[in-house]
Amino acid sequence: AAKFEDLCRFAPHYNTMEAEVDKCFKFENGLRPDIKQLIGFSEIRNFPMLVNKSRICDKDSKAKVNYYKAANEKRGRDFGRGKPYGRGGKKPDEGGASGV
Repeated sequence: AAKFEDLCRFAPHYNTMEAEVDKCFKFENGLRPDIKQLIGFSEIRNFPMLVNKSRICDKDSKAKVNYYKAANEKRGRDFGRGKPYGRGGKKPDEGGASGV
């Protein structure tokens, strides 16, 4: 957002109150796809609010990634490193229902 604001000073069109909607569209198009998908449906046309909501989405997205990363690491420690499926039962030559 700070970089975008800094670059806007070179585009006089974005420095007017009438261009608020255009500025929002331009900023929204530069967002990461995951944030853009969450923000896009809201149709926020107030630039400071758009920036704030984008930051919240980014923060939530990072928290979600960290949560699942920690959960996967914990799951890996709890279940050990063995094969998830193994013979575990009888060997094929130990008899069974099809014995002769």
